[in-house]
Amino acid sequence: MRDDDTRDDTRYEAVSSRDARFDGEFFFAVRTTGIYCRPSCPAVTPKRQNVSFYPTAAAAQGHGFRACRRCRPDAVPGSAEWNVRADVVGRAMRMIGDGVVDREGVPGLAGRLGYSTRQVQRQLTAELGAGPVALARAQRAHTARLLLQTTGLPVTEIAFAAGFASVRQFNETIRAVYARTPTALRAEAGSGAGARTALAAGVPLRLAHRGPYAAGEVFDLLAAEAVPRVEEVVGAPGARTYRRTLRLPYGTGVVSVDERSGGRWLEARIHLTELRDLTTAVHRLRRLFDLDADPYAVAERLAAAPGLAAEVAARPGVRSPGTAEPEEFALRTVLGAEESARVVEPHGTPLASPCGTLTHVFPEPAALTGHPVAGPLARALADGAVRLDPGADRDEAERALLAVPGVTAEAAALIRMRALGDPDVALVDGRETEEWRPWRSYAARYLDPARAARYPAPARAAGHPAPARAAGHPDPARAAGYPAPAPSAV
Repeated sequence: MRDDDTRDDTRYEAVSSRDARFDGEFFFAVRTTGIYCRPSCPAVTPKRQNVSFYPTAAAAQGHGFRACRRCRPDAVPGSAEWNVRADVVGRAMRMIGDGVVDREGVPGLAGRLGYSTRQVQRQLTAELGAGPVALARAQRAHTARLLLQTTGLPVTEIAFAAGFASVRQFNETIRAVYARTPTALRAEAGSGAGARTALAAGVPLRLAHRGPYAAGEVFDLLAAEAVPRVEEVVGAPGARTYRRTLRLPYGTGVVSVDERSGGRWLEARIHLTELRDLTTAVHRLRRLFDLDADPYAVAERLAAAPGLAAEVAARPGVRSPGTAEPEEFALRTVLGAEESARVVEPHGTPLASPCGTLTHVFPEPAALTGHPVAGPLARALADGAVRLDPGADRDEAERALLAVPGVTAEAAALIRMRALGDPDVALVDGRETEEWRPWRSYAARYLDPARAARYPAPARAAGHPAPARAAGHPDPARAAGYPAPAPSAV
């Protein structure tokens, strides 16, 4: 009990100082007003005896509190803890974020984790104060708010696009979480665009992050890796836009993210063939740009390590980018940059409506099972021998990768770092130390950004010549763009 009191006293100090570093790490609720907030809420600090603390927004909602209109606690970055943790709770949170509960229900989530539904419910409730259904419900409410305030789609369409089973369930949830009707919530944002016009223009978002963000380094990496027809980086350094195609559970998408930002967020716009994919698309962008990281915790740990203090001080907010398509990244790692570009047109999926120079979705594993270099890994991914979904067990995945012919230890480590979002992957050259744990992936970015990012030299099958660069695509950067997104934090 004493430890809990001490922890809550520390949290109250963060609330009193409106410390944004803790946004997303916990939420506080005020019993006298019935609302819950983020720690940095600008409202008058409530008295300590009137405050309760919760690890998730879903837990606060489950205790009958509604979201604060002023600080919008549903728009904070996710907790960095779920990226670090490899246990069942961390894996479950990553899968819930990817929409697994909405698509497959709690039995599907439990099956992927290898536990019974009762075990999953018990573990999540014990640690997070809410079970998988409540956590998914909170996520659906947030998605619904985004669609209500950024598109002119009919409310009925939004209800099902956000993952609700019925319009009644949608209305009840919105009232419970936001204390307003869907119509009133939409009116606050003044969204009056026509439904089809809004859908064609895409969903504009602000992707919130915690603390400083070294956007330049992330966009340098994305520009260096860009595969023509699938992705591109356009514009001058400091004002670049990253664009790419996505293969999603219900359809395809095209996303754009801007390097320049007016605050602690990245401006984005998401075009989807099926709006039910919005939650998944947002989650994948957050993983790609490492937006749920805790740069304060990383800096505190690595600044104390020999040989890193100067780099940490000189480069605040360094991230360890993930990937939007884990299986794609694994295949590209094995193929190498040039061969990855070459397989797109003959094996990739053409977009129904090409978007500028973006014309294809990268080939899925089943399309590359006969490839002389990527074939063994493609077959392992296609038949499930290697799992790289958000809830995959990282140790098991790495062991499975190393069992695939042509996948080196360096390639497996890079796939674990980027495709599985592991913040604590050891370098293979022996430089890592225990003092860098649990942030060895970030140490790699500080020590050697190029090496920590680039693909290892691909394996070559006998008689398979080195590929030529895709004809007509000498430079992945193309001129294109979208209108500036309207603000809606996520």
